[in-house]
Amino acid sequence: MKKIAKEKPLNQSEVCEQMAADTGWKKSEVKVFFEVFAALVVSESKRGVVLPNMGRVILVDRKARMARNPMTGEAVKVPAKKVLKFRFAKAFKESIVPKKAIPELKKKLVSKKKKK
Repeated sequence: MKKIAKEKPLNQSEVCEQMAADTGWKKSEVKVFFEVFAALVVSESKRGVVLPNMGRVILVDRKARMARNPMTGEAVKVPAKKVLKFRFAKAFKESIVPKKAIPELKKKLVSKKKKK
């Protein structure tokens, strides 16, 4: 898998291009795969979808709550709703942020909160 050295996130055509190079598929086949995969996740989201080695898509019920309008400071009631969430697999998270680095990140976050 070749790495694309770039500051911005990969766009759809770049992802398809890289997947095509890694799998030997045509770019059009990769694009169809992602379309079918997205449709599957949408249709099965009520039950939840497990993405092997990555994580899972789950449906979560949010309770009604009181919030504030940031412009006016007025209290606003937010109704209960259902939202989709993605929970990353432990191995996937640790491949991005090694377990040893997590305590250091927590210390940095706590020190930033104290400064505010």
